Amino acid sequence: MLDRRKNKIIVAAVTVCVSLFCTKSMSAQQIGIKTNILYDASATINMGVEFALAPEWTLDISGNWNGWNFKDNRKWKHFLIQPEARYWLCEKFNGHFFGLHVHGGEFNVGNVRTPFGLFGDCRDSRHEGWYYGAGISYGYQWLIGTRWNLELSAGIGYVGADYTAYKAPVCGPRIGPGHHDYFGPTKASVSIIYIIR
Repeated sequence: MLDRRKNKIIVAAVTVCVSLFCTKSMSAQQIGIKTNILYDASATINMGVEFALAPEWTLDISGNWNGWNFKDNRKWKHFLIQPEARYWLCEKFNGHFFGLHVHGGEFNVGNVRTPFGLFGDCRDSRHEGWYYGAGISYGYQWLIGTRWNLELSAGIGYVGADYTAYKAPVCGPRIGPGHHDYFGPTKASVSIIYIIR
C-alpha cells in the first residue's frame, strides 16, 4: 500500500514538473537558489531552486532533510520534496505571489510532539512511513541587493501520512499500521535567495 501511494506521489510531482518545464516560455530564464532559515533553525538541511517560466510564472522546487537522533531517543528524521507553481501579481521574483504546491516524503518520528499533530501522536511511540499532499500558498519577495532577495511565504493544505507505529524505545516492538489525515499549515518560509541572471 505504501509503495502504491509513493508511486502516485512521484508520478504527480514528475507530471507537474515536466508540464511546467515544457512550456514555450521557458526561454526567459532566471534562476534563484534559496535556503529557508526557519528549517535551518530546526537543524533541517534544505535547499530550493526557483525557475522563471514566463513573465508572471515560476516553478519553485524545494527539498529538506533531517537525519539526526536527539537526546533521550527523540527523532524528527524526515525528507521532503515540495514543488510549487507560482503566479506573480506584478513581476517574477519581486512582490506578491500565489502558489499551488504538492509535497511528499518519508519520516521516522518518535518520542516528540509533532507540530499540529502532523504525523499523529508520537509522544510515546515512533511512527515510520510516507506522507503526501497538496496545498496553496501566499508569499512576498523583496529585492535586498543586486542579486539577493528575501522571501516570506506561508501555505495551507492537506497531508496524508501512512505509517507503521512502534513502541518508543530503540528497536521497540511493532504496534501496527496507522494513517493520519491533516488539514492546516503545510508551508512556512523565511528564505534568503541568490538570483542567477
